[in-house]
Amino acid sequence: MADDARLERLQGMLRQRGVLLPAFDLYGGAKGLYDFGPVGGRLRSKINQAWLNHWTSLGNVVEVSSPTVTPYEVLEASGHVGEFSDFMTQCGECDEASRADTLLEPHHPNPDSLNGEDLQALLDDVSPKCPACGVVSWSPIEAQNLMFSTTIGAGSSGRPGFMRPETAQGMFTMFPALYRHFREQLPFGAIQVGKGYRNEISPRQGMIRLREFNMAEMEYFIDPSIQESHDFSKWDSTLMELLDGEGEVHTLSLTHAISSGLIRHQTVGFFMGKTYDFLLELGIDSQKVRFRQHAPDEMAHYASDCWDVELHGSYGWIECVGIAHRGCYDLEAHEKASGRTLRARREFLEPKIMEIDGWTIDGGVAGPAFRGDAGQVKELVESLDLETEFPVDVVLNDGRTLTVESQHVKRVQKTVKETGEWFIPHVVEPAFGIDRILWHVLDHAYDESEKGGEPYRMLKLSSLVAPIDVVILPLFEKNGMDEIASELHKRCCMIPNLVSMYDASGSIGKRYARADEIGVPLCITVDHQSLEDNTVTMRKRDDGSQVRISIDELPFL
Repeated sequence: MADDARLERLQGMLRQRGVLLPAFDLYGGAKGLYDFGPVGGRLRSKINQAWLNHWTSLGNVVEVSSPTVTPYEVLEASGHVGEFSDFMTQCGECDEASRADTLLEPHHPNPDSLNGEDLQALLDDVSPKCPACGVVSWSPIEAQNLMFSTTIGAGSSGRPGFMRPETAQGMFTMFPALYRHFREQLPFGAIQVGKGYRNEISPRQGMIRLREFNMAEMEYFIDPSIQESHDFSKWDSTLMELLDGEGEVHTLSLTHAISSGLIRHQTVGFFMGKTYDFLLELGIDSQKVRFRQHAPDEMAHYASDCWDVELHGSYGWIECVGIAHRGCYDLEAHEKASGRTLRARREFLEPKIMEIDGWTIDGGVAGPAFRGDAGQVKELVESLDLETEFPVDVVLNDGRTLTVESQHVKRVQKTVKETGEWFIPHVVEPAFGIDRILWHVLDHAYDESEKGGEPYRMLKLSSLVAPIDVVILPLFEKNGMDEIASELHKRCCMIPNLVSMYDASGSIGKRYARADEIGVPLCITVDHQSLEDNTVTMRKRDDGSQVRISIDELPFL
């Protein structure tokens, strides 16, 4: 109950101070949608920029930006159209829709891993009450696709599309441009921050489950034939809490976790370390961070290892980052669906002499016969066994079937020297939920104490993400104090990446309190002495210490 009361006080303060607000509150709000107010908007921007700076510092990672509206074909190829669903059931009394796995969390260690049939059996067995009305009356469970559909274009020429559920697909389809940018040399990465959209069945827990959310993802492309090698020495003395796929807890350094085989890929382990560093730089409490490996029945079929970073806060342990080795699944799927090559080339250390005895197309005959499909037909014909008898049907990437006659092909026998080969790169993906991380930054920074017998609240935010860097406070708006304070505020506003706030309302104690509640690290007070010697009082947020200092010697000027 004490935690619930603390949570309520924190949420009330965030609303009052313009950090997080229910969206469209004038019209009763909308579940799963939040406004970032005049303080929260800046906080989110600083977290985004810190994330971008963190990953671009690797030197082979670039920022890109893709549209949030995505054509149907892209998300069909990626599997989202067919698979991006949650299981839903509705209350027969009040019609409230609920996620089946959420209803059953108290009755199963990981209901998200259950299929529809098993969820239905468990729902029938435990018969949970409706969280909205308390009645036990549930409709049969059904899969509900979570994407918001839309139409791209007007009138009959419009084509179906979706609001993107993730930023990743835009980076996969951008691979040829990225490959050129990096002069056709792996490894390299692309990063992107932006909006994602998921029509959640039952948004809950404030910022934890949203319908429009902020995300940050990296797609890091590697050559699977090259042995991974990263330096883990900086984390050798850092013991991390690692939960394996069976739920067993290990307290190990990353080096030991990799050498023991618990973490299966070095690049995954390296990104786990980089993610840990980033979260601590934001002000996340190191004692409230753990890594959880996906269980075998939870992991995507194309992933060879996947770890979630979970943070502990007012809602318990919450997944905030996923780091997955996705293999070549995504590029291969888009290559097959689009008919475009999404490959990289590796050169052999020594040329290989290869004997070719097989089939190819006779361009003079097959070209006019197959026109734009000739390239695909050639590739399919060259993959046929030497014993193939023609005519034969071949299936194109788009599902069409063409018949290749004997006059379309010719036997090819030759000796060739190959200097390299084309391959589909593999991908390691760290995916960050910015809203969930932002919430935990606030949750971990929130401090309650007493001052003068009254409750006192403060956000001890890291200077890296504090939304307001300094607040300028004239003791009184008269006798020239307001003029000095206004001029100092203007000087601060001219400094790049420094955000200053001017506050002259109420007693100086109340103004200090307001600044502490939004995490301002420094308060500068202009008083009577400032008129005499151009000095001000500089107050630090965390310990309340004050020092007299010349305006020209302020550390941020």
